[in-house]
Amino acid sequence: MARPQRTTFEKTKTVAENRRARFDYHIEEKFEAGIALTGTEVKSLRFGEGSIAESYAEISGGECWLINANVPEFSHGNRFNHEPKRPRKLLLHEREISRLQGAVERKGMTLVPLSVYFNGRGRAKVELALAKGKNAADKRQTVKERDWKREQGRLLREHG
Repeated sequence: MARPQRTTFEKTKTVAENRRARFDYHIEEKFEAGIALTGTEVKSLRFGEGSIAESYAEISGGECWLINANVPEFSHGNRFNHEPKRPRKLLLHEREISRLQGAVERKGMTLVPLSVYFNGRGRAKVELALAKGKNAADKRQTVKERDWKREQGRLLREHG
């Protein structure tokens, strides 16, 4: 019997967040994946630099890859500095990879990184979501709900 996955992950320091993903996609399921990084990439992330705004994940050759994530070169790095937008391998269990691949191929879903963070043990992790794209009407509804919640908060503060 499979162990139940926890929905929240232990995040001690969030480095980058993809806020646009929550607006553009319906988030179905979240996964935590490790990232295979070089030394200067880790140092750059520890300084809080990095962006996943236009990145995505793909599965090829039985491995999961983070594509188009920007980790700028380390400021004190030397000639061994890393390439900023190189594809980075995501560390997932084989069963998780096959499950994600099935959802992407059969259901037309997308793998979207939501955030990059360090966990309690100091390891760099990616919060990866299995998501389905929203259409224009869904996005308008999301904006309406957000505006209504903001207005609700104002009314409660005034008449509270």
